[in-house]
Parts: sequence; C-alpha cells; structure tokens
Amino acid sequence: MKILVFSHEYPPVGGGGGRVAQNLNRGLTKLGYEIQVISTHFGDLPTKSDEDGILVHRIHCYRREIYKASFFSMMLYVWRSFWKGLSIIRQWKPDVLHAHFAVPAGAPVWAISRLTKIPYIITAHGGDVPGAAPEKTATWFKFIMPFTHPIWNQAVRIVAVSDHFEQLARKYYPVEMEVIPNRFAFESIQVDKLQPNQPPVIIYAGRFSPEKNPTMVVEALAKLREFDWQAVMLGDGTLMPDIQRKIEKLKLKSRIRLTGWVSEQQVQEYFSKSDILFMPSLAEGLPLSALQGLAMGLALVLSRVGGCVNLVKPGKNGFLVEPGDLKGYIDALRELLSQPNLIIKYRKASLDHSRQFQPQAVITAYDDLFMKLLPEKYKG
Repeated sequence: MKILVFSHEYPPVGGGGGRVAQNLNRGLTKLGYEIQVISTHFGDLPTKSDEDGILVHRIHCYRREIYKASFFSMMLYVWRSFWKGLSIIRQWKPDVLHAHFAVPAGAPVWAISRLTKIPYIITAHGGDVPGAAPEKTATWFKFIMPFTHPIWNQAVRIVAVSDHFEQLARKYYPVEMEVIPNRFAFESIQVDKLQPNQPPVIIYAGRFSPEKNPTMVVEALAKLREFDWQAVMLGDGTLMPDIQRKIEKLKLKSRIRLTGWVSEQQVQEYFSKSDILFMPSLAEGLPLSALQGLAMGLALVLSRVGGCVNLVKPGKNGFLVEPGDLKGYIDALRELLSQPNLIIKYRKASLDHSRQFQPQAVITAYDDLFMKLLPEKYKG
C-alpha cells in the first residue's frame, strides 16, 4: 500500500507530533508500506531525501524557528503542500492520504481528497483540537474553526493519541474516533546499570512555551535550595528570555543549566544522566518526553493532564500534580530529594512500567486501520 503523509513537523523540525509520525512511518515501512512525506523545510535540510526508506519532501514555508511554527508558516504549508501533493499524486498514485494534525495538514489533505477521491485519515495530536492548548491556539481557532468541520467530517478514519483528546474533540466534532496512544518506546537501560547521581539531577524537556509551563520549574526549584541537586532544562522557545532572567534573579545559574534546542540523540544522552523528570505542563497529549523519561528509568513528577495519567503510578514511580499547583510540585520534589532510596525505587518502577509501552502495538493498530480501508485490494 502507498501512503502519502502530510505533516508540517517532521524531525528534526518540530516536536513530539512529528516524531510520532516518523516512528510510525518507519514501522509501517518495515511491514512493506511505501511512504512519502510532505513536510516543512528549515535551514540547510535537503528539499528531498530518502530517510530510512521513506521519501521526505520539504517545502519552503518561511519557518523561522525549528521548534515552533507561526500561523503564517502553517497557512503557507497548507497552500504549498496542496500543490506539492497533487504533483506527487500524478506520478506516484498513493492509495491513502494521512494527515498528522487536523490543522494545518488536514486542510490540503481534505482538498486533495475532494479532487482525487483518495481517502484520507487524520491523526489528531492535541494542538489541533480546540481547547487542548488554549495558550497556543485559542486565537487561531477563532478564525479557522468554521473551516475545520469538513476536514473532520469527511475523513474515513480519525485517530486521537489519548482518551483526553478524543473526549475534547467530540465536544466540537461529532464524528467517530479511535484512540491509538503514542506508545513508542525509546532505547532503555538495564535495571542493574541504573545508578543514582550525586547530587540528583532533575531534568525538564520540552518547548519553552506557556502550555508547557517551564517557568514553574525554576520557581519550584528555588524553594528547594536546602537540598543538594542539579537541574537541566532542554529546549527553547518564546519563554527562554523570561526563564533566563528568573534564573539570574533567583541566583540559580550555578544549579540550573539551559541547553537550548538539542537533537534527539542529545536528549537521550541527557536523560541517561538524570534521575527525576519534572514537567509541570498545563496541557499535554501523551508527551514523548515523558515516555522517554519512563523508558530511561526516571522518577516522574508530571501534571495530571492528558496522557500523563497513564505514565505515572502515584506512590510507585512518581507523582501526579494538579496543573499550576506550585506547592504540589514542591512537595513532590521535596519527598524525592529528601529520600535518595525513594528515587532509586521509583526509577526501577518506571523501567518496569515502561514495558507496557511497546511500539509494535501502535504499528499493528495502524496496519489494521489501513488494511480496512481497501480490503478487496489487499486481501491476503
């Protein structure tokens, strides 16, 4: 089967949603699928490349930041990916179109499907669902909401990455959906190789944007000066200047390191040298950073939002805190920092829990979904 994938973010451009698309495409390719991807160009990336047997086309959309797409760049992606998609279809003739993110990828996919009669599916990752990340997309949806209903209504299948997003989407789009969580495991470590750091290392990984709430990382750690710890904050974004000023004001420069945007391999390296993952997000789907922390055997301090609730077993491998509850985050971190043995206990429990999040379940679910679209052609 041939699948033409549309995703405005695809590694190294963008965040977790693009990585989900990449991991899924790699898995489906191993099953014999032929896949091409239309994504966004950035920097000196090639405009066309073979990546693990997947042909990736990158179109120029004036994207200024690798970690964040502006409204203008996404609208340009809609226009240019539409024409690029038609060009590829004339020569390659895919069987199915797959949009990662109902906005913006859903728009060109919907239009192309109307013209060519090729069926399409949508994977909704969170930011494309009204209300899922209001700090980031509330203004956008005021303008685009009327145009999104046909995109959702005419898809042959819609996938949500968590129960939370499915329930949220149903408030706006009365369509059938199925949930396939982002269960892509990362390289893990052996329990017998798990060694605590002295002092413990606390890590944050994600965009420096309002919905990720990175300023609360600094605010919480400032209240825990009496403990011996070091912290690393991976990522970049609009709040970076605020974070830098706050760290300086609170005199924490010697204890909190800011790395800026890092590669996937660098994230892996930093996680392997850490003990506690602290992510005080206000909104999430099923964050890949948290999945990676689980697979790397970190104790988890996460917000009780989205798919985070599936990753933490309170009292076993970490803490779930109500979003925005500064005292709750401080108390959770204090309990871990005051009991080094508890950190090790929770880290081992995270490794054990991570075995439930195996990638093959995701690949199989999508394989079944695609096979149901064209059973007469691909039977047997």
